[in-house]
Amino acid sequence: MEKTKILLVDDESDVTRILSKRLGRRGYDCQTAANGQEAVDAMGQFAFGIIIMDVKMPVMDGMSALQIIHSRWPKTQVILLSGHADMQLAVQAMTEGAFGYLMKPVDIDELLFKIEDAVTQVRLEAGQG
Repeated sequence: MEKTKILLVDDESDVTRILSKRLGRRGYDCQTAANGQEAVDAMGQFAFGIIIMDVKMPVMDGMSALQIIHSRWPKTQVILLSGHADMQLAVQAMTEGAFGYLMKPVDIDELLFKIEDAVTQVRLEAGQG
């Protein structure tokens, strides 16, 4: 079975590079984008099953990108990452369709569990479509 393609979105290239390497070792096919606008543009080229995206970025932040992505590609599962513990933002993100909200620096095992959950969700929705 083909692995779900993941789009990693963060304005810190070190973060996307490290995550891409770690997820790649586990068989995930990862692409990267530097901000929300690049993520939306990338989705226009290829509908990624999962997006792992920072909340605070220049050009377009993660929340704005989440709203656009969720409205245009509702089957894509978005996992938001934030360096700030903000319960209000976490609740808002989930209300607006985020699949998950994790704290940075992200624990790779916690992220992998979330990705596996998201992959299951993507497959379930694909099966219904």
